[in-house]
Amino acid sequence: MDRIKEKLNTLQTKVDSVTAENEELNAKIKKLEQELLVKEQEVTSLTHKNNLLEGDVEKLETALSDSKKQALEGANNATTSDNLTRKNQILEEENETLEKNVRELMEKLRLTDVKAEHHERKVSTLEQTVATAEQKYEELEAKYKKAQEELEQFAKDLDNI
Repeated sequence: MDRIKEKLNTLQTKVDSVTAENEELNAKIKKLEQELLVKEQEVTSLTHKNNLLEGDVEKLETALSDSKKQALEGANNATTSDNLTRKNQILEEENETLEKNVRELMEKLRLTDVKAEHHERKVSTLEQTVATAEQKYEELEAKYKKAQEELEQFAKDLDNI
């Protein structure tokens, strides 16, 4: 009789252990899924920011092209030569500023691409971690079911005695 009680206690301990581990893994899966969602949102945000920066670069290039055209057209008028010279100087300064902005935007774009790649790798790693955790969860669930069946069989054996 003591052996039976001892066996029941052992099986109950195993069941409790598997249940606790199952709950821990479920919590870990939820946490990893939340982290994955956050990383995906960051990637989406960075992609959007990247698209906005590319649009700004195109606008700046168009403005630069228009400014150069206006400067060339105005050069034909001798009476406005001084005004055009000043305007040209201003446009060149703006051009330098725009080129600087373009370089900065390109650098930001590059950094955004690097961050996006990093986050994609992190998402991939998190997906693998989630898959591993789910697999372990399934294994533990199978162990839990097996232990539960053993416990039920043991209880039946006790009833038969």
